[in-house]
Amino acid sequence: MTLAACCRDLRKRYDAKKKNPVDALVGLDLEVRTGECFGLLGPNGAGKTTTVEILEGLLKPTSGHVEVLGRKWNGREDDDIRQRIGISLQDTRLSDKLTPRETLSLFRSFYNQGREPDDVIRMVNLNEKADAWIVKLSGGQKQRLAVACALVGDPELLFLDEPTTGLDPQSRRELWDIIREQRTRARTTIITTHYMDEAQRLCDRVAVVDHGKIIALGSPDELIRRIGGEHVVEFDLIRHDGQSADVDIDFFTELPSVNGARPEGDGFSLTVTQPHLALPALINKLQARNLELARLTTRHVSLEDVFVTLTGRRLTDEEISSN
Repeated sequence: MTLAACCRDLRKRYDAKKKNPVDALVGLDLEVRTGECFGLLGPNGAGKTTTVEILEGLLKPTSGHVEVLGRKWNGREDDDIRQRIGISLQDTRLSDKLTPRETLSLFRSFYNQGREPDDVIRMVNLNEKADAWIVKLSGGQKQRLAVACALVGDPELLFLDEPTTGLDPQSRRELWDIIREQRTRARTTIITTHYMDEAQRLCDRVAVVDHGKIIALGSPDELIRRIGGEHVVEFDLIRHDGQSADVDIDFFTELPSVNGARPEGDGFSLTVTQPHLALPALINKLQARNLELARLTTRHVSLEDVFVTLTGRRLTDEEISSN
């Protein structure tokens, strides 16, 4: 097994003049295999973007060992690494008075070899806007152009930091196809995303990052199996007299096939292996307590459930920011 990137005991401290120092990474260990799509998941401030920017050579770690494509960011091998990677940042600022074709021609000139700009324009579906000023592009079109800039050097290792934020569903799926194409060519992609369905569909493995460390690592299916259930039952309760129900979470843990229970908004969420056993038992127990269901849904367990189980919180649109 060859590694496209790795870091060991990675630490990053931000020293603030008027505030206490902030430890963004506190001993993070990571190995990304050549040819895989690897996902970094985590809440705002978890350390995802800090990790990626250190791997990209944009940020120096406080301490720790870092290798990218068998090289180190040591001043001697930096240019070799840059020739072999592509980077799409969360927030890419490009010249308003250039066109996508001009911009990609400029970025292509930075590499010894790569793809033709027009080929990349077609890949990201910007044909009709190839000669429009960037200032005239929509937010989603600018996002696709930023990804195109990362692709034009035909990178062995592609970094995509929240690449589909702001994209319409069709553009998202087109970008997914590009990421899948990287895998068929034995190229590696490291992606940060807050879309759980995206990580589940694209990533061979994912790492859940929280408070500067990796707290879970594995394939999406492996992580889902770890929480001990195949299905999620979500529901709200009311009393027969119409009043809200005050029920302790332990009320549900002894139901058959229930492996986990947690509050969810104004209701509850159960992780179960066999809904056909859990649901009748749940209804019977509620009736005995003069309670009834105000809402009930069932679905398969997803990476979102893994994330909530591990961190105690959900990823939301408000949590998309630099970490």
